[in-house]
Parts: sequence; structure tokens; C-alpha cells
Amino acid sequence: ASKQAQLMEVLKKEVRAMLIAAKAGLTPEQLEEQYMAMVCKPLPLRDLGFQSTLELVTQMPEVVRICSFKNGPVILKAIADDSTKGIAKLVANQKVKTRSKASKKTGTKVMATFPTKSFRNPQSFQALSAGTPILPATVKAELQELLSSSPLLLADLNKAFLRRFGRAFQYRQYGFSSMSEVLRSVSDSIVVEQTKAGSVLGLRKYLASKIEREAVPQGEAEEEAMPPLEPICETESFYHAALQMDSEPGQTQAVDLGDHLKQVSGWTNDLQIFHFIFQRGATLFTSFVSFPPTPEVPPDAVQDRSLCSLPPLKRRCLVGVIVEFIVSPSQFYIHISSTEASYKLQDLMFEMRHVYSHKVASDKYIMPESAVRPGQLCCVMVSKWWYRVIIHRVINEQEVEVFYADYGHLQIVQKSWLRFLKWHYLKLPAQAIPCSLAWVKPVEGRWSSAAILLFKHLCHFKELVGIVDEYVDGVLYLFLCDTSTKEDVYFHSVLRDMGYADVCGENIPSQEFEELNLSALYVQPSGEQGDGEVMESDLHLQQESRDADSETATLKLDGAEL
Repeated sequence: ASKQAQLMEVLKKEVRAMLIAAKAGLTPEQLEEQYMAMVCKPLPLRDLGFQSTLELVTQMPEVVRICSFKNGPVILKAIADDSTKGIAKLVANQKVKTRSKASKKTGTKVMATFPTKSFRNPQSFQALSAGTPILPATVKAELQELLSSSPLLLADLNKAFLRRFGRAFQYRQYGFSSMSEVLRSVSDSIVVEQTKAGSVLGLRKYLASKIEREAVPQGEAEEEAMPPLEPICETESFYHAALQMDSEPGQTQAVDLGDHLKQVSGWTNDLQIFHFIFQRGATLFTSFVSFPPTPEVPPDAVQDRSLCSLPPLKRRCLVGVIVEFIVSPSQFYIHISSTEASYKLQDLMFEMRHVYSHKVASDKYIMPESAVRPGQLCCVMVSKWWYRVIIHRVINEQEVEVFYADYGHLQIVQKSWLRFLKWHYLKLPAQAIPCSLAWVKPVEGRWSSAAILLFKHLCHFKELVGIVDEYVDGVLYLFLCDTSTKEDVYFHSVLRDMGYADVCGENIPSQEFEELNLSALYVQPSGEQGDGEVMESDLHLQQESRDADSETATLKLDGAEL
């Protein structure tokens, strides 16, 4: 009974946190989905003796308000307590805006809050808008693939998505409140046209032609040679020439044998002929017997190289970020939010899919058992898409655990899914940046599950504004701010006000990253990769907030100003 009571108290905090973050409330089904997404396990209904989610929340009258509407779904809304009233008020004031209005508001507010002497490109600061949720790059690519063959009625989208990818298109889990919001967020690549049959979705012309060029069926790929995607070096040309020689053994052997026979025919002494045959016997024998060729590693396969990291951001610069993967407020990974960075990673994924989907090329880059070892940079196919990964550990004869250098998480995959990474794909730096929230530490030594859950909700598929503080042992410490509300919401202040964190005015080294920092382990710092031609040192993603030597400004931690 005591265990059930403790579990119920923890669950009440988690449910309140999830419902407070949802301005319009959640249906019981959405609450189940949100809980599974955030906690990675279903609601503990059976452990608490309940048959349904609705039955569970009826036993939380101080936490959940149940709103039922005639001919409509049941909506669950949070009842704030003293410690969460401030957060509930901020969420209630949150506006639903168009991207342009949000961008204008964001630029004005943050620059007024964080005064600067100069900006290199004030117009590009609009990219820091946090008014619209962001569709993950992989999901956006799936939508583009779905529409690459032909336009699709909006009414048929869910059915077609489920049939193609084996799961429903649940846009709400990415922070969107409607399908129109989703379509606005991908308007750079997907266009909506109104017809008599209804709204029709299609790819913009330039992208449709690009995907059409890349979508070559595997059967056709086996019949025709695949054109190279980058200049072939002399080594690779020599390799192909060697393959051609190996493919015509009969002709070469005939020439060699002819030379031997010509040499023998010039001798009259039987003893000379006997000695010649005895000495050359092994060579002549192997000329007639074909042995299976030893598998060769392609010359453009990456073997002993590492990806480099993105160039470091300058202290106190403002930058748009998307939080990709979260362990805790002291250990998470971000993407820099910009059109340029997004397109580079998306283009890389399309190109890798184009190359490795051809059976001939895919077989060529199969990794032998000797190459499947910790630290090996390679690529893996998951749900038809290819990702750059580093092998972290070998689990057994069939499985390995890999680190996704562009997203920041670990996953166990099949060895058979791995392929050598082509040298060409070293060029783009690893896109995932290891981060910790600046100036905070957990009150209990370790972050509680409720604190982690709240932090995940604050970050949930939103475009945020990051204020860079410093790097410590390769980890970026930054403040995170949500500018989509009437008042800017600083995450360190929210965690402090909820009683989950202490604001300490300095950066305490992340205990989680000290235990395991996969980026530091496998990704080389920018500028240390070796060959300059495979690096991208020009990063047009950051905004200077002040001169590097200026130390006059102070950072106030009251949630209203930094």
C-alpha cells in the first residue's frame, strides 16, 4: 500500500506537469501517448488497480479537471497548485501566431533584453523564432518521399502515411495543434492547392525533380552502373581497373600459359624441361584453378577517421536551437536551427539513401566482421533511411550499439544493417552538440524524474533561443529561452521555481557527461580532423551579442533578463 501511495504521488506530479504544458488540454488517449513518449513506459494503471486512464484521473481531483462536451471528446486539464501557478499562467498567455509575426516579436524582445553593440546580420535573427513547432528532419523527409511519386489529397494523408511507413502520422506529438500548422512549417518544400476534390498536397517543383532523379528502383540499379556522386580519385579508378582484370581470368591465363609454352618449346634437353615443370608447377596449377577472391575494402571507405565537431559558438551569442535528445537538464543534445544547417543534413540523408539503396553499391560497402569494432565510423539503415553512426560496443554476434553523431542518442541495431561510410560523407561536421543548462544544479544531487519530464515538456519539438555561456570539457553550457509567450520563459528559472533546481551562478561540470560523453569520445574538435578539405569551418549560424573582450554586462537570473 505504501508503494502504491508513493507511486501515485509521483504520478500526480508527472500528470500535472504534462497537462500544464498543454494549453488546450489533452484527451485520455493523448495523455497516454504523451506519458509513453516522455517516460518511455505506459501509465502504471494495473500497478495502481485501475482499468482505464479516465478511471485513474478521476482519483486525482486536486490535479485534473475533467471537461466533457456534448458530442465531443473528454478533455483533461491541469489544476495548478501553489508551486505551478506561475507556469500555468505563462502557458495560458501563450499565443498561437504565424511565423513572421513570431519572428518579429522574438527579435525585438530578445535584443532589447540582451543589448548588443552590433550584429553582423540582424535580418537573419528572424531564424530564432520560437512561435512554431518544428517537424523532425526525418519525418519531414518521409512526407517528401510520400509525395515524390504523385500529389495526394489531404484527406488521404493519414491512410497513405500508415500504409507507407507502418505507423500513423501523429503530428500532435511534435507540438502541433493542427494539420494546417504542420503544413505551414513545411511550406518551403510542400505546397497545398485547392481543387474541387479538396486540398491536394504536392512537392514544390525543384524538390520533386530532385527526388525523382534519386528514386531509382533496386532492380534497375543492378542492370546499369551507378554514376559517381563525386570525382573519382586515381586510387578508385585503379581499383575499378583491377576489378575488370579479375573479371577476365581466362584471357590473362592464356597469355601467361602461351609464354610458358614458348619458353619450353625452345629447349631440347628433357632434363631442362623437367626442372622447369617442377619449379613452375605451383604457378601453372594456380593459373588453371580459380580460388574465391578475398573481400576487398573499397578505397573510398572510411576506416580510421573521425567526424569533426561544429566550430564553437562565441560566448553570449544568441542562436536558434532545437533540442534533439534529452537525458536530463545536464545532458542533452541540440541542433542549430537554421535553414542552411537543416538543408545540409537533409541533403546528406537523401544522398546516402540514393547511394546505399542500390544493391550493387550497398553490397560493395558491407563491413566484414573485422571492421565491426568500437570506435568505427560507419552508417546504418533504420526505416529505409541511412544515418552516420559510430559503433560504441558489440553486444553479440548479431547486434551492436551505435551512437548517432548527428542526433546524440544510442541505439542497438543489427550488424547486417551497417555499411562502410563513403569518404565523401565525412565533409559535414557532426550536427549534434552536447549541452548542459547553464548555472543550475539539481537540488537532490541527481535530477528527479519529474524535473526531467518538465524539462522535456519545455523543450518539446520547439524552436528555442539559446544564449551561449561557455564550453567546459567540450560541453556547451547555455541558457534556453522560449519566446513564444507574452513573457520570455527561461528554463533555469522554471526549474528553480518548481523546486527542482538551484541557481548557482556558475557551471557545475555535468555528472552525466563526466560518466559518459560520447561526442568527446568519438568526435574530434573542430580544426583537428587533419585534412582541411573534409572540413566545413564556415558556420553562418551565430549572432554576436557583444564584443568578446567586453565583460561589463551582468546576467540577472530572475527570469526577466539575462
